Amino acid sequence: MKRTIIDASQFELEDKVVAIKRVSKTVKGGRNMRFSALVVVGDKNGHVGAGMGKAAEVPEAIRKGKEAAAKNLIAIPMDENQSIPHDFLGKFGSATVLLKKAPEGTGIIAGGPARAVLELAGVKNVRTKSLGSNNKTNVVLATLEGLTQLKTPEEVAKLRGKTVEEILG
Repeated sequence: MKRTIIDASQFELEDKVVAIKRVSKTVKGGRNMRFSALVVVGDKNGHVGAGMGKAAEVPEAIRKGKEAAAKNLIAIPMDENQSIPHDFLGKFGSATVLLKKAPEGTGIIAGGPARAVLELAGVKNVRTKSLGSNNKTNVVLATLEGLTQLKTPEEVAKLRGKTVEEILG
């Protein structure tokens, strides 16, 4: 997996809270309640990241999630239609997300967790289908995994030692 991590300070990042869960840990004196927040950040221009934060209060968990997401920022390639260069399956755990290239005017056809990632990445036309697990954390991470594996026609041509015209046919 080629994950090029980018310095978040140079981007104007927007964030979206995908999920907040109350989690508990049973200790000798009873149960410790905490909150876990899954946050996605992006600049709507090809950079996106996701992070988890856990704390005793919800706002603190969200803040920690934002910081973790900004540390895991990745760059994604897009084509002239503001879509992805090719179809791909992103996998993480038992969650699989099918990402399909779409023509201009399609919009983002995706479920909640995958939609949050794609909107903040700046993708305008894409179709997705979540397969397997519907765990929000795993769906977000599977979507990010699929986006990191995407290659532009130029990258593929360079790897194969061919011209872009030969690759695209």
